[in-house]
Amino acid sequence: MLIYLTQMCSSYRKIFAESPQPMSIPLPKQTDKQDRRSFIGGSDARIVMGDDEAALLRLWREKRGEVEPEDLSANLIVQLGTVTEQLNRHWYERNTGQVVTDVQRQVFHPVKRWMAATLDGMVEGTGAVFEAKFMLPWSFSEEAAAEKHMPQLQHNMWVTASRTAVLSIITGGGQWVEIKIPADPLYQHLLLTAEKKFWHCVESGETPALFGVEPPRPRIEAVRIVDIPPIPGRNLPGCFARLARPTSITTRPKQS
Repeated sequence: MLIYLTQMCSSYRKIFAESPQPMSIPLPKQTDKQDRRSFIGGSDARIVMGDDEAALLRLWREKRGEVEPEDLSANLIVQLGTVTEQLNRHWYERNTGQVVTDVQRQVFHPVKRWMAATLDGMVEGTGAVFEAKFMLPWSFSEEAAAEKHMPQLQHNMWVTASRTAVLSIITGGGQWVEIKIPADPLYQHLLLTAEKKFWHCVESGETPALFGVEPPRPRIEAVRIVDIPPIPGRNLPGCFARLARPTSITTRPKQS
């Protein structure tokens, strides 16, 4: 399985390098950004709201400077998300006619300076937070994707004062999925409470505990699924088909 994923990763790099691409904002160097230990970011929000105590304690130690951030360079799924991020953004723009700006821009909350977001982008025409993800097909559903990434989306919407977010997903099954998520005041209240408690522990040295409150179920505003057509001479969907276990994904209209 790892061999096929590695081959797919390499194929995406070659395809994207050979295809004409629209101009995009250059990615800033890591040194241009404030140290991640000095704030809670969107990717941290999922851990703070989660139920993995070991991950929470590790994040706490990272923020206090007691351990180095986890090295994800050998995590293939994380790297696939990185490799496909530009392709994901291009595919979103192509299928929606929208333009994504502020790519990799770091934004701080105007009052709570310990809250920040490093954005995949902002949708210029709507002001929505743009979030690009890669997910494997056999574990994919729209509901599960929304629930998994809800803390990050609600955190980023709070920091940027945005009313909506767009989750743009490329799946290993050769599909592009767009999920629109509205800002949820109740969810954001619980999220802010959990993050404040966690940050107090970072500053005081007190060991954090799991938040232990079940967040409300995510509200999905709209879903759109587009099959990515095969590229002549490059059978990427076929590569994924060899990986995927039999699965059935049923889509249905979403109620706002």
